[in-house]
Amino acid sequence: MSSQSPARGLTIPDDKVSASLRECIDRAFRIPIFFSTASTLNDLQRQFQNRLIAEIENALLFPRTLPESEQYPETVLTNIRRLVISSYGMLAVNFRRFYIQVLDTNVGPPTSSTPTWQGSVFLQIEPSMAFQFGLPILLVREKDTDVNVGVWQGGISPLNTFIEWDSDNQSVEEFFETVQWREVFANWVAEVRAYYYARTEPQFSTIG
Repeated sequence: MSSQSPARGLTIPDDKVSASLRECIDRAFRIPIFFSTASTLNDLQRQFQNRLIAEIENALLFPRTLPESEQYPETVLTNIRRLVISSYGMLAVNFRRFYIQVLDTNVGPPTSSTPTWQGSVFLQIEPSMAFQFGLPILLVREKDTDVNVGVWQGGISPLNTFIEWDSDNQSVEEFFETVQWREVFANWVAEVRAYYYARTEPQFSTIG
């Protein structure tokens, strides 16, 4: 058996139609969330990211990220804003990217000459925009990344709770088996679902 596409007059086998329909159904029951991450990863970081995506999908959420899953023909900040507005939560994972040392500053001596890890600049921008729009946010970082930089430094409420992956001493599976991860992730998923239902309720209710 086969089906015909009226748009092009093509004959499509029924098994391919069914596969396409199953793929649509799989996505239809997942709530879209903004998955903020770096694009340049080493093998271990990519293993962690793949495991994290599996966690997200198993919770019936749909991770979206720029520019891998989608891209709009506009400026970078506009693309981020569109993805934030059309999502119901954010999970940001800040991986180590650059190992840097401050040699000098424009005013006074450097506060520290110890080399530190920095992540992607977009891991500062995207969580900030998500917070401005009110999305439920979960922050995960590779240990020692952006410890004193931007939204990832301690003391910035409510963005002052991080889940840290100690990549030097902790395997990927060990991280995802911790009670801390399971508890925080479950709480965030519940916040995303609550936010989804609140956002999709009618703006006006009947007064009677």
